[in-house]
Amino acid sequence: MFSEYNFKNFNFRLLFYALALNAIGLLVISSAVNGDRSYINRQLIGLFGGLVIMFFLALTDYHKLMRCTGVIYLGCVVILLAIIVAGQFGGAGTGARRWITLPVIGRFQPSEFVKIGLIIFFSWFLQRNQEKINNLRTLIIVGAFAAVPLLLIMKQPDLSTSIVIIVCLIFVAGLSYKWIVGAAAVVIPGLALTVFLAERGAVPFLTGYQVNRILAFVNPGKYADLNVQQDNSKMAIGSGMLYGKGLLNETAISVKNGNFLSEEHTDFIFAVIGEEMGFVGCMLVLVLYLLFVFECLRMAGRTRDLTGKLLCTGIAALVGFQAFTNIAVATGIFPNTGLPLPFISYGVSSLVSLYIGIGVLLNVGLQQNKLEF
Repeated sequence: MFSEYNFKNFNFRLLFYALALNAIGLLVISSAVNGDRSYINRQLIGLFGGLVIMFFLALTDYHKLMRCTGVIYLGCVVILLAIIVAGQFGGAGTGARRWITLPVIGRFQPSEFVKIGLIIFFSWFLQRNQEKINNLRTLIIVGAFAAVPLLLIMKQPDLSTSIVIIVCLIFVAGLSYKWIVGAAAVVIPGLALTVFLAERGAVPFLTGYQVNRILAFVNPGKYADLNVQQDNSKMAIGSGMLYGKGLLNETAISVKNGNFLSEEHTDFIFAVIGEEMGFVGCMLVLVLYLLFVFECLRMAGRTRDLTGKLLCTGIAALVGFQAFTNIAVATGIFPNTGLPLPFISYGVSSLVSLYIGIGVLLNVGLQQNKLEF
């Protein structure tokens, strides 16, 4: 196995950026939970477990993984069905089913792994149908394959995860601009109609908490009581000024000590970064994400086949979009979506799934100039 690869192509930069974000995450999580070791220990277990899986996948030819795409797709559907049947509720006041508990493994969030699974599956499918990707019949088949897991995710409900997956599919599909413009011409008026109907309580496919988030975003003055979380988040980020108040600070009016946020170690962890690490810390995080995404896209440009290119762009889209969305929520640009900040927010499932994706990407990089015997 080892002799097949030229390890000069092992992308240490990509791994470094991920570990740097993880290091910041561990520090901020520790501060957000006031030093509660149970959170840090679980996050470290997720980190080391993810690294073990990552190195295994990095040394496994990703073309072999493509032979299991049917099983991967079915696995995604099965675990989403499992969470509907036996899932646990999560998310402050959302009533969303997001987790299931397994023996030994404990609680995990299936939708995090489904994101990676769908990127792998559609990378294989789109590569096989590369020449027909803009045919209507092919797009209908893609839509049918996507509809099953997306509808199951909506059923949880977890609208934010659905958005991430849809964006990933758009990035990896490589559609003609004609289709993209046509889709935008339908989606944009559709969003405006959704907001109009939400104000009148007439959106059957959205639950109460999702409608409230939309209303609080489009009309913050009228629904100020629904927008308290984001208002407090913005104040916390601004209060950090240039260098922040310092990690593990004991300021009584901080977001963690004053109970101003209910999800400061997950959904609103960027508020803690802004408050305790200031503008400098926020910019450091943004630069690391930018470098991570750039490295993924750089690898995509050097891959030997379309499958590898799609895998790289898919992971880049997932991490980039999810990071942008989380930070946009924390700064009041987007309505609250419940997405974690990749590599930084507390969450073992998210962490392990991301390192699974990195492991596949590292093998894609090793395949660039694979030694032939």
